[in-house]
Amino acid sequence: MSAVKLNQSDVTTQEAAKLLGISVTSVQQLVERGVLVAWKTQGGHRRIPREAIEALKAERSDLPMDKGRTALSSTLSALIVEDNALQRMVYEKQIASWDIALETRFCDNGYQALIEIAQRKYDILLLDIVMEGIDGYEIVKTVLANPDLRHIDIAVLTTLSRDELDARGGLPDEVLFFQKPIVFEELRGFLRGCAARKARQARAASAA
Repeated sequence: MSAVKLNQSDVTTQEAAKLLGISVTSVQQLVERGVLVAWKTQGGHRRIPREAIEALKAERSDLPMDKGRTALSSTLSALIVEDNALQRMVYEKQIASWDIALETRFCDNGYQALIEIAQRKYDILLLDIVMEGIDGYEIVKTVLANPDLRHIDIAVLTTLSRDELDARGGLPDEVLFFQKPIVFEELRGFLRGCAARKARQARAASAA
């Protein structure tokens, strides 16, 4: 990244993080991987063209946005973050067989997941922990740090044991833990519980 003349539309790393709805660390990693274009001032400060941010957000323009959803919809939206293609297929097949009104979208890495979350406020987040680049811990940290995303029900699906997770710092109390191989009846129960709670909230909002 070479030093160039500052453009008034260029933003700092912190401003980019706010615009994308992700952490500063995540923005830095996106820049380092070349996913997000950036340059440095003569003083060594990183600047990111606003156009680059909008272009990155536009890559996910195929997503149904919040404004297209009704506030009283009983359909849940779930983002599943899993870097193993076979495991993603298993999840998709299992969830499709359950009688749950659930829209699912899959990501195979943490970078894509953070962009997805910034574009749409999902109801449920199911994610692996051990992934290259931005791992599950970074995603959980980003979501819980954002007041606008605190409504998301988060569950970790991982090969790590509870002891191994604790050795890595553990998980917040509000994050549910499922160890692989997944007992799908337990996962189904979690999703049905989320659906029931959303239905109650919709009825309460309708009666208000």
